[in-house]
Amino acid sequence: IAIYGLVVSVLIAGSLSDTYTIGKGYIHLAAGLSVGFSGLAAGFAIGIVGDAGVRGTAQQPRLFVGMILILIFAEVLGLYGLIVAIYLYTK
Repeated sequence: IAIYGLVVSVLIAGSLSDTYTIGKGYIHLAAGLSVGFSGLAAGFAIGIVGDAGVRGTAQQPRLFVGMILILIFAEVLGLYGLIVAIYLYTK
């Protein structure tokens, strides 16, 4: 999830120039915040699901596949933030 923030920061750093306007700065701030907050939410969700999944899988091994699916859905939260950030970056 952290790599998403690194990708957006490299993109934004590459677009800095002498003619950098305040509007462009606010758009880049919004892009960074979108990937950051969605990464925070995804990490929180992955932590909670992972903890409950490990405890549940220890008692019922058949819960493993369901846990992995829920972890994938939690990871998608971070991916949505990356998509929004790239969309904002291209504006």
